[in-house]
Amino acid sequence: MLRLFVALDLPPECRADLSALAGSIPGAKWVPPDNYHLTLRFIGEIENWRAQEVDHALAAIRGNAFDLTLRGLGTFEKAGRIHSLWVGAERNDALAHLQRKVETALQRVGLPPERKSFSPHVTIARTDRAPPEKVISYVQAHNLFRAEPVRVECFTLFSSRLGKEASVYTSEVEYDLVARAA
Repeated sequence: MLRLFVALDLPPECRADLSALAGSIPGAKWVPPDNYHLTLRFIGEIENWRAQEVDHALAAIRGNAFDLTLRGLGTFEKAGRIHSLWVGAERNDALAHLQRKVETALQRVGLPPERKSFSPHVTIARTDRAPPEKVISYVQAHNLFRAEPVRVECFTLFSSRLGKEASVYTSEVEYDLVARAA
């Protein structure tokens, strides 16, 4: 069994911008910069033969390269508790279009539809053990964050396995997007 997800990997300069945000929330567990990514679709655990079908379906996707800008901070809550801190993405039609293509391709190979609506973000901290007022104050102090735009020229199928300190993500396959002539 493999645990898989489809995401945009982020270039080093973007990772550096995001990692500069880390700190000053007691009890927060900051995501290692090597694990920063923008998930297009979480797949979960699947059999190896099904992973090959996923690879073939993703390889058939055609799309254009585009620019992505990360900006603003927010939180996700579960049962009234803030559990993660994230940086969002500016509204981007090309990103939304790519995500829909990924979703359609995965449904065609028999995966169930994603239940959650697409909310493009990069998780930067787990905040289960952080005082909620500190997290809220942090978001208010940093909500004008804006990274330099980055060029997205591919998307990636990652595998994930749990590690002692953090999950270990491995890039399994990159799928190129076409650069448009200017």
